[in-house]
Amino acid sequence: MNAPASATDTLRSALAGLLAGLPPKQAAQAVDRLIANYRGRTPTHAPVLRDRSDVAAYAAYRMPATFEAVCAALDAFADAVPEWTPASHVDIGGGTGAATWAVSATWDGERPVTVLDWAEPALALGREIAAANPALKSAEWQRSRIGAALTVESTDLVTISYVLGELTEADRTVVVDAAAAAAQAVVIIEPGTPDGYTRVIDARDRLIAAGFRIAAPCPHSAACPIVPGEDWCHFSARVSRSSLHRQVKGGSLPYEDEKFSYVAAARFPVAPAPTRVVRKPQIRKGQVLLDLCGPDEALHRETVTKRHGPLYRAARDAEWGDGWPPPEGT
Repeated sequence: MNAPASATDTLRSALAGLLAGLPPKQAAQAVDRLIANYRGRTPTHAPVLRDRSDVAAYAAYRMPATFEAVCAALDAFADAVPEWTPASHVDIGGGTGAATWAVSATWDGERPVTVLDWAEPALALGREIAAANPALKSAEWQRSRIGAALTVESTDLVTISYVLGELTEADRTVVVDAAAAAAQAVVIIEPGTPDGYTRVIDARDRLIAAGFRIAAPCPHSAACPIVPGEDWCHFSARVSRSSLHRQVKGGSLPYEDEKFSYVAAARFPVAPAPTRVVRKPQIRKGQVLLDLCGPDEALHRETVTKRHGPLYRAARDAEWGDGWPPPEGT
């Protein structure tokens, strides 16, 4: 569940000069404030990204992780709709454009792209970074209040990534409903926290009520089997830490794991995975334990042993978030 190396490298190269001239202490302070907003529970009524230093710090620290999480969600969605390619894309609350990069990494080719955000500094920097990506050369970056006044033009795909947590409950409802009214497919990504999962489940319910079919991660469009307050559905994407990232926030490991929750849905027929691996597989001597969400609206554990032959080898290679079993021939 990782983005293509070429797309990741291009994005990192585009980000490389952003912190030039920004004192490390100022960058670190901006990152700390942004993390507090990212993890917080209080919606804001003003843009989180206020000025160039905020945007540069955000892009350096958060954009690669957001990009990888959105890529993972889009990969799962693309697996469920293998014959479909979006002809147009609107990114609601897109900021510096991580989701637009992820869409271009998932489906080749140029398409009309519109990024809506209420922070002009984020849009300006997103436009600047996008110059490095030929698929985004004609993208439009539009300032728009993300809330009750939101209007979305008809489009094939709408993405909403790491946005709903910044909104009031009423504004979240408006944004999800506007996306559902405008798009053939909607993909929503939130932090992989209990609160993020709750926002995703609420959005999932609204999409189903609007006539959408769930493509991923769920194997069905029925009720989520997780008991609220006891657990939450989330996944993980591996993010390589660049020297730029370490400059902003430090850290000794060459990578970090971005936890995220998501839902991908479409108005057209979808073929979701038979079951989904919803926890990191446990590899033990001669066996692999897989925690799965299945089409029977239940969670269950499957033990795959050496006696299962090729399936055992596939289980050893399975990753958290993968569909299961793997397609024949893989």
